Amino acid sequence: MTTLAAPALPLLRIGPHTVQPPVVLAPMAGITNAPFRTLCREFSGGKGLFVSEMITTRALVERNEKTMQLIHFDASETPRSIQLYGVDPVTVGKAVRMIVDEGLADHIDLNFGCPVPKVTRKGGGSALPYKRPLLRAILREAVAEAGDLPVTIKMRKGIDDDYTTYLDAGRIAVEEGITAVALHGRTTAQHYGGTADWDAIARLKEHVPEIPVLGNGDIWSADDALRMMRETGCDGVVVGRGCLGRPWLFGDLVGAFEGTGERQAPALRQVAEVMLRHATLLGEWIGDESRGVIDFRKHVAWYLKGFAVGSDMRRRLAVTSSLEELGGQLQELDLDQPWPDGADGPRGRTSGNNRVALPDGWLKDPYDCAGVGAEAELDTSGG
Repeated sequence: MTTLAAPALPLLRIGPHTVQPPVVLAPMAGITNAPFRTLCREFSGGKGLFVSEMITTRALVERNEKTMQLIHFDASETPRSIQLYGVDPVTVGKAVRMIVDEGLADHIDLNFGCPVPKVTRKGGGSALPYKRPLLRAILREAVAEAGDLPVTIKMRKGIDDDYTTYLDAGRIAVEEGITAVALHGRTTAQHYGGTADWDAIARLKEHVPEIPVLGNGDIWSADDALRMMRETGCDGVVVGRGCLGRPWLFGDLVGAFEGTGERQAPALRQVAEVMLRHATLLGEWIGDESRGVIDFRKHVAWYLKGFAVGSDMRRRLAVTSSLEELGGQLQELDLDQPWPDGADGPRGRTSGNNRVALPDGWLKDPYDCAGVGAEAELDTSGG
């Protein structure tokens, strides 16, 4: 693969925070908890911005036990970045005020990009920007309560190709004092299938030149990030599925943007070491080694993508329940295997062309917000 030269870039500022290189870890449910953020930060040398998994405003205001654990940040994390999900302006405002009053974070991102049916069928996530007045009311309340904390948003192109919302949403964001917008170049209907529309990111940047625009979608390598910046003119990149099982991608991104050209292609031995550390951190964070290893199981296939690991061993690794068991099984692998060809490509969910679940009559009128009720406010965090 040809390594692209680093672009000459202005500093990316999110309120008072300078993000250099202009790289953001995308919030991912069940993934971007404190342990995973720690790994990504370690590989990046602490450079970049690393966002928590989705926190539901209702659950935060009610001090749900799971939610209060999810908003835990390591002492070394700075700035501390929380993503909030909410559909009720009043509840969103209360959650933001709680974050400010209790000093829980340094940056707030609002989720308007989630395509999951249990969210969209109630008018939340990527369905919500279709209701322009409701979007405006939420942003206005959040910014009013945030004080000096910067508020950003993450969104998709729209519900489908017939109902795009991102240009209107971007303009509303500017008018309501949002600090930056991130656009995933897919519609809700696409979920994670097909190819991200980088042209939409370029159009949004042209449409809202007043604030930073960050691009998201199909960044599988550091060169992809550089190419997105060059082709779209965006001010930064948001990396999601590309770092699954590859937290060292953030080291690659730092090398790319700083022009060193350094790229990591770890042999299986080094990958196994990161796997064991990841599971260890999860156990320490949860407070139970076994639960930590069980939570780690979802990561196994991502870490081992492309390596010659037999199906029997993959099944055994997928049912481990202790660090000793996990470490022992990893030692049985051919750890001298080099980084496999093609392992830098797509990973994670790739489903697409799905029918979008929406409330009855949702698309009849983008200005009628009567269909959004309290039941649309999720009571649990993390997606």
